[in-house]
Amino acid sequence: MTSTTTTRTATDEPGRNFRPLAGVLTASVVSVTGTRVSAIALPWFVLATTGSATMTGLVAFAEMAPYVAVKALTGPLVDRLGPRTVSWTTDAVSAVAAGLIPLLHAQGLLPFWVLLVMVAVIGAMRGPGDLAKSVMVPEAADRARVPMERATGLSGVAERLASTVGPAVGGGLVALVGPLAGLAVNAGTFALGSLIIAVALPRGMGRSAVPAAAANPAAEEQPAGYWRMFREGFTFLRSEPLLLTVTVMVGITNLIDAGFTTVLVPVWARESGNGPAAIGLMAAVMGATAVVGSLIAAAVASRLPRRTVFFAGFLLCGVPRFLVLALGAPMWLVITVFAIGGFGAGFLNPILGAVLFERVPRHLLGRVQALSGSLAWAGIPLGGLVAGAAVAMVGLIPSLIVSGALYFATTTLAGLRPEWREMDRLRGHVGGAGEAGSAGGAAAEPEPAHSA
Repeated sequence: MTSTTTTRTATDEPGRNFRPLAGVLTASVVSVTGTRVSAIALPWFVLATTGSATMTGLVAFAEMAPYVAVKALTGPLVDRLGPRTVSWTTDAVSAVAAGLIPLLHAQGLLPFWVLLVMVAVIGAMRGPGDLAKSVMVPEAADRARVPMERATGLSGVAERLASTVGPAVGGGLVALVGPLAGLAVNAGTFALGSLIIAVALPRGMGRSAVPAAAANPAAEEQPAGYWRMFREGFTFLRSEPLLLTVTVMVGITNLIDAGFTTVLVPVWARESGNGPAAIGLMAAVMGATAVVGSLIAAAVASRLPRRTVFFAGFLLCGVPRFLVLALGAPMWLVITVFAIGGFGAGFLNPILGAVLFERVPRHLLGRVQALSGSLAWAGIPLGGLVAGAAVAMVGLIPSLIVSGALYFATTTLAGLRPEWREMDRLRGHVGGAGEAGSAGGAAAEPEPAHSA
């Protein structure tokens, strides 16, 4: 790893330009809204047409396995082609695949295996598309001259806002019109997100930060090969003990959360008689309070101890959700617990995003984030399969209790490790500051995948 890194900051620009940051955040809101609508509509569609929790979990696997695998491998391509190009093209392909599902079903041409193929295509495109949007945040913050922690906080607010609107729209659509309407809305949001990125962001966005060693014309004519770029990202990733600890912890919680969202909650809604509207209400309330948490994080997180806030957030958003459903609590208590959990979850992604953007050199950002994120998301494709099999074997209540216990044990034990003290070490530095000589020349740390 070279000891010099050239990073363009906002001070290099003649004035503040908020358009790229607004474009990235708006596209993220649109994309996540559609995904959250689909997260209710698609499982309910499978449950309604097959009646099988196992097949519902299989559909979730078909989407998330390609998501993780393709995302892990496309980091070098995002760094080379530019995240703007990757984002709008993958969203366009996703729009076509998502739109074919209701069209084929209406014509009676949607056997289960075709549904799996369409969902797999969407997952394969979503991986690099989500990665590309995230990679553009630090440069957009530079152009707007916005502090990095505030930019990641605003990104968290955008995601949580979409997580509020999406489930409310999805639950209402499924309850009033049917799940196919939700799938059609998902296709429309992919198309709109593609258009926003193509129009609002300048060409070359995300490609301005390159290694100083590659700044000469000869280096530009002979760019590093794909596998060399991939290896550089992997070498950087594996050298960080904090990253490895966080990735394992978040990977386990993501697996549990995936089973909870795609199987356990829909099965609970069906067995309790609350229906899809309850799923939308729970997710919308959790998303609304997460917006509040993210807004507070954007305003004051730079002055708070990250480790304490991080694990407090996990404590609030973790095991209580599982227990309140397992105990058959009344709906008002379920909503209250989800509201508190959402507030805690709102602090997580801004902290993780700030740690990433402070520590990873910009020219490695795509490939490092792709690898770390994919490792932390590796269990998500299995979450629905495991939860579906558990419900089939032992029933809903034991599955909820065991899942909640595993969630609590994972976050508690991981929090005892000493690596977490490193979360505040490079607070406020530009990406790759450690590699460039700041903070004692310490190596930078890439990001674990966002958990919620």
